[in-house]
Amino acid sequence: MPTVTLKPGHVRPVWSGHPWVFAQAIARIEGGAIAGDEVTVVDPHGTVLGRGLYTPKSAIPVRIYTRSDAPIDGALFRRRIERALTYRRDLGLPSRAPGHETDAFRLVHAEGDGLPGLVVDLFGDVASVQLNTIGIKLREGVIFDTLTSLLKPRAIIDRTVQSLAKKEGFEAGSGIVRGDESVKELTFMERGLKYSIPMALGQKTGFYLDQRALRARVEQLAHGKRVLDTYTFVGTFAMAAARGGATEVTAVDESALALEVGAEHARANGLEGRITFIRDDARRALQKASEQGSYDLVICDPPSLAPTRASREGALGALRKLAASGCRATKPGGLLVLCTCSSAVSLDELTRALALGARDARMHAIVFDRHFQGADHPVPASFPEGLYLKSVIARLETL
Repeated sequence: MPTVTLKPGHVRPVWSGHPWVFAQAIARIEGGAIAGDEVTVVDPHGTVLGRGLYTPKSAIPVRIYTRSDAPIDGALFRRRIERALTYRRDLGLPSRAPGHETDAFRLVHAEGDGLPGLVVDLFGDVASVQLNTIGIKLREGVIFDTLTSLLKPRAIIDRTVQSLAKKEGFEAGSGIVRGDESVKELTFMERGLKYSIPMALGQKTGFYLDQRALRARVEQLAHGKRVLDTYTFVGTFAMAAARGGATEVTAVDESALALEVGAEHARANGLEGRITFIRDDARRALQKASEQGSYDLVICDPPSLAPTRASREGALGALRKLAASGCRATKPGGLLVLCTCSSAVSLDELTRALALGARDARMHAIVFDRHFQGADHPVPASFPEGLYLKSVIARLETL
């Protein structure tokens, strides 16, 4: 088996449990490893640190799956997926609690479940999968077989992002790879709300499952308030606010299809007429809100502004501007929800961007709540990069 030897001074992170081996940490590779191969990772003295899968074109050439010299085989995938399923059941997922029925959740969260490169989300009886490394792609048959055996899904859908696949050196699959080929929508429930997402529309694996807890919090805070939900996608925060008793809800997105689906969701959940869906740029909508009359609760959950560390500084500036716009659109005494889904931006940096944006808007932000990705998106203690989603909720006051 090929062997990857680490440089002196680069052993501790891997020894401590970090699942990534960066290119600059590698002293040499022996044994003729090719893309997707299983490799043994050793320290400069030859002590085995674990086994991983090799991606020569990546800045992270090795992702570690086991801390022993045990093989990365079908049995390992089955054990890890079974363990992930048990953990979700322990979390109460799926849930049949009246009014909180939920049958959509993340089953496998890559490094968080000991399977780097693999993401599996369940939407009712459909499994939506992302194969994000060449090593995982080459083992897709084993993965699909295991999911079929354990879950008996109606269908398995490959939602791998083409741009990520190209970086890893393979062509992404798409569409239904197992099961019922007539599936056109992801139909599911979250906290008692009904959703139906056309496969042509879905983001990530189909839906932003990681914000479930924040949607519940928005529902708690919305009673009696005028609410503006920017970057609404299919109206998830807007519906939470409407169900929570908001007096008025405006939902903004640039996608006509997303808004059409959002309006259908409102009808399906008895919220028709409670939400106004507007096609517009979020920044322009915030500007209009600041000019035409402010809101009691404004939600700003933008797409990723810093997909890499190289784009981090620009993202922080963009977050500051977004925070300022959000503050201007919010009444004194009102609430602002500001989110980032980039692991390159820390909670402290998000909070700092809020503070500076509030100052730019001549307001003062008092943070009283913080949220992260849901518990079905676990983060190993040795892998801080896994904490990608951060949200702050602040009360705004005039200076």
